Amino acid sequence: MNRTTRGALQALGAAFLLGMLVFLFVKTAGMDVKHDSHALSLLRELRDLDSRWDDDATRIANEFSGAASRADFPLLMGRILTELERSSPGRAFAEDLHQLRGGLNEKEAAARALRDIHGRTLAAAQAMDGSLEQLQRLAEARATQSRGAHGAVVASLVGQLRSDATQGIELFAAREPAIEHRIAMLRPESLAIDPALGEAAGRAEAASRALLASRDAEVAAWHKYSFLTLGGRIDLVMRALATSIENTLDDKDRWRAYLFAYALALLIATGYLAMRVASTQAQLRSANEDLEKRVAERTRDLSSTLKRLQESEAQLVQSEKMSSLGQMVAGVAHEMNSPLAYVKNSVATARDRMPDLRDTIQQAARLLEILRSDAPDPEDLQGSFNALESRLAKLEAEHVLQDLDALTQDGLHGIEQIVELVTNLRNFSRLDRSKVASFNVNEGVKATLLIAKPALRKIDVDKQLGDIPSITCSPSQVNQVLLNLVTNAAQAMDKPRGRITVATREGSPGTVAIEVQDNGKGIPEESLPRIFDPFFTTKEVGKGTGLGLSIAYKIVKQHGGHIDVRSTLGVGTTVIVTLPVQPPAELAAAESRDEALSA
Repeated sequence: MNRTTRGALQALGAAFLLGMLVFLFVKTAGMDVKHDSHALSLLRELRDLDSRWDDDATRIANEFSGAASRADFPLLMGRILTELERSSPGRAFAEDLHQLRGGLNEKEAAARALRDIHGRTLAAAQAMDGSLEQLQRLAEARATQSRGAHGAVVASLVGQLRSDATQGIELFAAREPAIEHRIAMLRPESLAIDPALGEAAGRAEAASRALLASRDAEVAAWHKYSFLTLGGRIDLVMRALATSIENTLDDKDRWRAYLFAYALALLIATGYLAMRVASTQAQLRSANEDLEKRVAERTRDLSSTLKRLQESEAQLVQSEKMSSLGQMVAGVAHEMNSPLAYVKNSVATARDRMPDLRDTIQQAARLLEILRSDAPDPEDLQGSFNALESRLAKLEAEHVLQDLDALTQDGLHGIEQIVELVTNLRNFSRLDRSKVASFNVNEGVKATLLIAKPALRKIDVDKQLGDIPSITCSPSQVNQVLLNLVTNAAQAMDKPRGRITVATREGSPGTVAIEVQDNGKGIPEESLPRIFDPFFTTKEVGKGTGLGLSIAYKIVKQHGGHIDVRSTLGVGTTVIVTLPVQPPAELAAAESRDEALSA
């Protein structure tokens, strides 16, 4: 098999593995529950409207003052069903909505029939009340003349019948036999007073029986309306939708298990390939060693070469700067996470509130459109007014405007924190300024402490910034010195709660002093003379390059300053950097050389 074929097969295999990974990742992608949650919310609102509709129908049936419905419940519920049908997530759910639509139509027809019968009941109640009132007047007049006891009985029966006519529809069937009995007694008691009252008693009895028949029909219509199980159907649909969401989540969990197993297999395969690569690299190193032996006459003295490499620190300085840049980026990214998180949450929550505001504006626009018409329809006007009033009440109850105000304030606060972080990062790097410029060391200390914040999380930092003049220097290099000193102080901590004090003050005339003090483990006395040597470090292997203080020493010397170190084992270390306000003329030339070597 030639190299081209082998390479093509390897590329095909890699593409297949990558395709499988993408497929599993797509399968395990988080489902968007926002749509289903909105559907559940609409169903709950539909259930609430249905309950309020039942209460309103019962209220109207029990009132004899001709009260109107508090809202057009079929219209409101129909709009919710229309919205649900427009965004139906599946055929089964759509069928449930179709059944709900049919149930709503049935309930609306039953409610309309109940209202019609109640209208006839009101008319019958008025007729009965008039006939009873007339009979009572005549009976009282005849009873006064005859001085009999039947007048009081007739008055009592009339009062009881009037009271029975306004009894609640739920209890009317239980009281119907008593009402029948009172109606039957009305005529005999009236005749007992005066036979001339028979005609009035007959009219009162006929009107009472007409009311009784109308009320019986209304009770039947009310029972039919009450037994329409629209609320139960809504509950069943809600449970079915919730079960669908749970099944989808279970399916996602199963695909995540497949992805984990596949990723584990890929990790094992990658480890095996890494071992093969390491073996190949070992062979290459062996070949390189043989090659180095063959060119030994060109290398001459390895010790002198090492010495020259130690003295050629320009590129090592650049490497250390890149390491510091990595720390800066990591620190800023870490610090940005929190403000970005609540800015994102604030914006997402505000966006979720927008549909309510948009619906309210649409309802207001609808109401204005009706009001602008020459002859607005009273029912449309009342319906639009009720819908807008309901929407505004909902906004007020849910404190939407207050929430949006708080969310925007939180978002602005988070953005201000991010702007502060970016500004400090820019001030720290000084990429937008000239190499040598006027610089306030206090600003550099603030920016450095912010950038190094992830390394200082368990350390108390005390800033004692004095009133010092600005110095002419390379701001990025001075910031590099500050970051190296603060990082070294943080890494020297061996206590549960360390403390670092960073102070600035005026030194001798024409100088500025920067003091970094820690209460770490300190530096052994025998190591103090070597701490500025390249590659010398007191840290464990793999935890330090030995270049931080060496680079800081070189930068300070180039600026015409000096570094003093005082340390006591178990007590801590104090590093004092003294920089002149006006640096030597060689600084610009040294920076040019370093830049050329780095390039």
